[in-house]
Amino acid sequence: MHINYTIEQPIALQASFDVEGFTVLLGASGEGKSMLLRAIAGLISAKGEPFGGLPAQDRAVGYLPQGYALFPHLNAWQNVAFALRGPLRRDHAMQLLERVHMAELAERYPATLSGGQQQRIALARALARRPQLLLLDEPTSALDPVTRDDVVAELIAEVHDFGVPALAVSHDPHLAAVADRLVLMHDRRIIQIGKPEVVYANPAGGAAARLLGYRNVHRGHVEGTTNAPRLVWPEGGISFPIDGQAAIGAQVDWMIDPAAIRITDTRDALPDAIPVSVEVRHVNGRITQLGLRSGQGRLWATVPDGMQVPESPAVYLSPDAIRCWVQDV
Repeated sequence: MHINYTIEQPIALQASFDVEGFTVLLGASGEGKSMLLRAIAGLISAKGEPFGGLPAQDRAVGYLPQGYALFPHLNAWQNVAFALRGPLRRDHAMQLLERVHMAELAERYPATLSGGQQQRIALARALARRPQLLLLDEPTSALDPVTRDDVVAELIAEVHDFGVPALAVSHDPHLAAVADRLVLMHDRRIIQIGKPEVVYANPAGGAAARLLGYRNVHRGHVEGTTNAPRLVWPEGGISFPIDGQAAIGAQVDWMIDPAAIRITDTRDALPDAIPVSVEVRHVNGRITQLGLRSGQGRLWATVPDGMQVPESPAVYLSPDAIRCWVQDV
């Protein structure tokens, strides 16, 4: 399904992209992602397709707002049946709850349910309208990190099972990584679209890399000569050699993978080694990363297995490991 919407008030926003399977629109807070969903649902004034010009009640959309907005005074089946009419409302509601594996909790009230359980009930209620498109606003916001991955996996499986295309808006890179299709929004415009594995491997610029959760994405500029360019990182108070990826004088976003940073000892006196201090140690399973301070900036570096970090550490940034993008002006 193709989405093409223009919003003029209260913010200016234009977005055009295709929704395929479980599509995630990833953007920072304040970009207008939730407002776009409300526009598609007909809850705010906007121009676009599909459903343009129809009142909200006539749009074939299922809308899951942030926090799910379940009615606290209604139990699970009553929440689902709210969108239904006729004497078989309860039967239809129970069928939907069965499909999202919540029938056994039909008489429970929202306050007694976990975030994942509330999400399933909200999904069943949205599907009760027989929508052509599902709209999900920050579906991971009410989930704790421990259960998030399992709940999201179940949500995506259920969306695929129902066969309804879904558009989820989020600022969570973890959700973006499991999408069928990924759309990146920055500065209230679409900056990149594609399969997650392609987008993650080839971010279109520094803004895209930051949205995707990459570490060590910074700003700088190129100086020196064509034969010997150097990247100046003002925040870090340093400069270092790079490959000729940008013209001399260019303002750039640059990035280096934490695993590509070589940790050494200041006493080794490697050319262009950068003295740093250790701020924080982050252990995730068998992988340890160090937050290293250089000037007013921070670099994250992966510690190789078995390595003893020097008391006076320095880092070396290999020119061929640095990726640069010229900043949009």
